[in-house]
Amino acid sequence: MAIGNIYVIAAVSVVGGALFGFDISSVSAQLGENSYRCYFNQGPKGPPFTDDDDCKWAITWGILIMYYISYGCSFIGEQNSRNYNTASWRIPWGLQMIPAFFLFGMMILLPESPRWLARQDRWEDCHAVLTLVHGHGDPHHPFVALELQDIKDMRAFEASIADVTYLDLFKPRMLNRTVIGLFDQIWSQLTGMNVMMYYISYVFSMAGYSGNANLLASSIQYVINVVMTIPALLWMDRWGRRPTLLIGAAFMGTWMFANAGILGAHGTVIPGGKDGVPEVSMTVSGSAAKGLIACTYLFVASFAPTWGPVSWTYPPELFPLRLRGKGVALSTSANWAFNTALGLFVPVAFENIRWKTYLIFGVFNVAMFIHVFFIFPETAGKTLEETEAMFEDPNGIPYLGTPAWKTKKATKLTSQAERGDIESKLAHHEHHEKSAAAPPAEPVPAATQ
Repeated sequence: MAIGNIYVIAAVSVVGGALFGFDISSVSAQLGENSYRCYFNQGPKGPPFTDDDDCKWAITWGILIMYYISYGCSFIGEQNSRNYNTASWRIPWGLQMIPAFFLFGMMILLPESPRWLARQDRWEDCHAVLTLVHGHGDPHHPFVALELQDIKDMRAFEASIADVTYLDLFKPRMLNRTVIGLFDQIWSQLTGMNVMMYYISYVFSMAGYSGNANLLASSIQYVINVVMTIPALLWMDRWGRRPTLLIGAAFMGTWMFANAGILGAHGTVIPGGKDGVPEVSMTVSGSAAKGLIACTYLFVASFAPTWGPVSWTYPPELFPLRLRGKGVALSTSANWAFNTALGLFVPVAFENIRWKTYLIFGVFNVAMFIHVFFIFPETAGKTLEETEAMFEDPNGIPYLGTPAWKTKKATKLTSQAERGDIESKLAHHEHHEKSAAAPPAEPVPAATQ
């Protein structure tokens, strides 16, 4: 390949990565709205896989499919030399255009965000979207009226403040949310999942696998990633965000420390690396190799239903509408920044500090457990307005709001609203309307002497 083509590919990769980052932050912000959940799932009788964490499940499917496509295409050309047919990499790259065109076409059919429409003063369109997603086509549905009023109240508040910038994310009243959003994405990288996903072939080489056996054994983790994300799709809102993150950190830390112990106690150092690969600096065999593989699979099984989906679901739930797009974009940028950093760190770490690499990630998991317990509040089932009240709690910790460990998920009212069973919320509203519509009381005639 000509050196000029390498620069072209590098430039296209940079542009593509930037566009992907823009796309994923926009999609995450959109899927954070209950309007989209209701649009695809009209109440509890709808299909179960319709939450915003489906985004993560789709990503796991994409990773799995592209792994096997790339694996299959690797057989194109001469296998015993470096003279591979360029189709072995052109085909996998070219196939990436298919989901991009599909996404472009399907986005045309998706309704606009009602809160965004409100910000543009397009109230008729806002009401139409609320009627579609909440009112089952009934523009006079009581929940449509309540939701519209909530949006009007929030819009009136936003109109009273100046246009926001990224600097607003770092103001005292918003700084806590920004830090939580950033670390939600940072910690998702520091769990060590990249060790398992990007460099899994090194791990299996340490366990004695090579060639096609290594590649096929490595693919099992991608299957586990897809399958174990399903429980989160079904029950994540019931579990809540905090318990899911805490349990995930505890289990992942356990498997990381276990791998460190296995390699540290039973591993054999190979100067220069196995088969000339310096990153494969240790090997284990027998039961220790089986233990290393088992802990690796268990780690992926622990990440998939916990930090995998929640790390993408959580940031959009933290920020108010006026800052949500910027907040999610900044959080996502932290994810990819640490993704890049770890992509450079892990090979060097495997080569130089060997089993201690797992020890470092185990410590990270302990740190994130502590951070989540004391700082990350529960947002499951809460509207944007309820989340705002939680962070602005006058009886809470200054600039933090309600203590994180005291926050609870609130899913009952949300599910009631989605299926139209909202009598408790409407009671005050109906009473107010009846009082306003009632004729004024007739004056009592004065007593006569």
